[in-house]
Amino acid sequence: MCDECGKRFTTYEKVETIPLIIIKKDNNREAYDRSKIEAGVLRACHKRPISAAQINQLIDEVETEIFNMEEKEIPSQVIGELVMNKLKDLEAVAYVRFASVYREFKDINTFMDELKSVMTTK
Repeated sequence: MCDECGKRFTTYEKVETIPLIIIKKDNNREAYDRSKIEAGVLRACHKRPISAAQINQLIDEVETEIFNMEEKEIPSQVIGELVMNKLKDLEAVAYVRFASVYREFKDINTFMDELKSVMTTK
């Protein structure tokens, strides 16, 4: 509370972390950006019965795993796999959507192989 005006203020603390660099598929490097994971997950979950809280929890879990690795540079493939594993447990259709973009399915056979693997693990 401010001693002079009497207004109350809220502060949020955040752990300072080492800047994380993501190594892209083409070997370019860029700073970690949570919103990129969020955008991919939101696209995969579009019109699915998944709440915003579930999406945020998934992203938080992925982010926690990334930062727990304590690496300065992480390949984007590692992040993609983490997201896919979390989506697989959350919702099958969202998982397949994300996987089809992430793994760049070239034809229907690759897509069907992924569907079969999801169906056998459920």
